[in-house]
Amino acid sequence: MRILVTRPPEDAQRTAAELRARGHDALIAPLTDIRFCDGPQLALSDVQAILATSANGVRALARRTPRRDIPVFAVGPQTADAARQAGFHQVRNAKGDAAALAEAAKRWAKPGGGALYHPGAAQTKGGLAESLRAAGFTVVSEVLYEAAPLGELPGAAADALSCGTLDAVLLFSPRGARAFAEAVRRGGLVDACGGVAALCISRATADALSPLQFGAIRVAARPDQDAVLDLLA
Repeated sequence: MRILVTRPPEDAQRTAAELRARGHDALIAPLTDIRFCDGPQLALSDVQAILATSANGVRALARRTPRRDIPVFAVGPQTADAARQAGFHQVRNAKGDAAALAEAAKRWAKPGGGALYHPGAAQTKGGLAESLRAAGFTVVSEVLYEAAPLGELPGAAADALSCGTLDAVLLFSPRGARAFAEAVRRGGLVDACGGVAALCISRATADALSPLQFGAIRVAARPDQDAVLDLLA
């Protein structure tokens, strides 16, 4: 199968490698530009743990502090891997979504033990922080990067979609799904989606594709990359 991978470049390369190992042809087409925010070193002296909801959040954090001794509570396996690759020594994996991470953090941390620090994107919503604050935790959320939509499909991806040589597109977030839908509309490729399967990491991601019509829309059993790739079986 020929699969379109819409993740930012660093994550897309890893996903493409896994697809090729499974015998598929991967076409990389990033739809967002990750822009890290420069600034002084972060003040983390009173932080008991990092709330990591994305691999890019971990990378943005690692650029702004030399500390690797603070425990990282990661939303899922890819984010946990990014934290380990960045050199963090204590990494725990909530194996789910933001709601799962909030529940896990309530077990792993103590309300009086110091702040929970959440490095996020400019577009991040506040459900995670709100849930933890309601449980008595101090949560410090800080924008350390931006995921800016690129606005259009790269040429090779647009050609594959228009020519009907694309079998499926992988979508890993509602933001990415909205960026894909907008790029398709701008490129005049709405009708071409009818022969493509949209493989989504969550129901919210699938809903963000509306009103586009696909040959099939499938939602992963778990919000992680392996579950999304299992949809290809």
